Amino acid sequence: MKFTFDRNSMINEISIAQEIISTKSNVSILSNVLFIAQNNTLTIKATDIKVNFETKIPVSIEEEGSTTVFCDKFLGILSGLDEGEIEFFLQQRENQTIAIIRHLTKKIKFQLKCTSQDKFPEFPVAEDVPFFDVPSKEIKKMINQTSFAVSADETRYFMNGVYFEKKENKLVLVATDGRRLSYASKEFAEGISDFPSAIVHPKVLNVVAKHLSDEGNVSIAIVDKMIFFRFENYELSSTLIDGQFPNYMRVIPENQLYNFKVQKNELVESLKRTAIMVDKKAGRIFFTICPGVLKLTSQESDSGDAEVEIPCEYAGEETTIAMNYRYIEEPLRVMNTERITFEFSGEMKAVTLLSEPAEDYFHIIMPMQMA
Repeated sequence: MKFTFDRNSMINEISIAQEIISTKSNVSILSNVLFIAQNNTLTIKATDIKVNFETKIPVSIEEEGSTTVFCDKFLGILSGLDEGEIEFFLQQRENQTIAIIRHLTKKIKFQLKCTSQDKFPEFPVAEDVPFFDVPSKEIKKMINQTSFAVSADETRYFMNGVYFEKKENKLVLVATDGRRLSYASKEFAEGISDFPSAIVHPKVLNVVAKHLSDEGNVSIAIVDKMIFFRFENYELSSTLIDGQFPNYMRVIPENQLYNFKVQKNELVESLKRTAIMVDKKAGRIFFTICPGVLKLTSQESDSGDAEVEIPCEYAGEETTIAMNYRYIEEPLRVMNTERITFEFSGEMKAVTLLSEPAEDYFHIIMPMQMA
């Protein structure tokens, strides 16, 4: 096996592979990346068993072949090399396969032990699978609006992913941890194929969203307890989370009695200041809404407390609601809007957080006890 490649092209792909692989796995092969050099194309594969990654890059092949190398070390080698053409070839030494990696124009050479590809897991193949295309920009936005809200409680595994559903002609994504819920939906002019509702691991979604451009489409298929994504030269797949997702519609208020509106940047800065004095374990912040004024207050503690006031648009009676500051802060990071609307019906009823003007997503937050 012998080929040459462009250092910058390779480092981009290996960086993504490193996001996928399991460095803590007891199965050492899962810390490796698989190379298949054939027809002047290098196929690169990485997996942690649940999430699979495959990409192809053009290379100049002198001798075809395949092997696996420790991904973390290979990425470190690439980072230590200057830009330009790099040569990769295998040598046998005392029943051990060694990869020689050297710069073609500079006297820099690394040697890296290889492992046979025989034990590298087989990937599921997406043949005769009904893919549907959606704009990359829109699905990236939907993932970003929901994936942070999944539960980290592994005993409630059915909440450990983002729920995908086709509802009428819309694609719907929902995530919840039982105390908050994030919802995004979009109707696409081209339509989407029917697919079984599915709970998708956030890891594969976050990798997809991170590397999608704002141009073009991504192809998606959900079938046989798997989800597949195809875009540019990438194919990612993941097993689905088995289980029954909660009936999220029961959590979404049909009508809210009151609302107030604030400037997003003012709210973000106020949360940062108030959070300095918040008990990080409890996370409780009091929102006191008066006509024209929103007051944020931390709970009194041995260290002290904080109070910040900002203008708001509100015409009702004074109301105080206690909420977890993280449940406000996290959706604000992904809401690309200048103004925010809070809708509510009482101090212990679900609060709806929306962009102003409203878009195809919203966030539901359950209030905390006042004391």
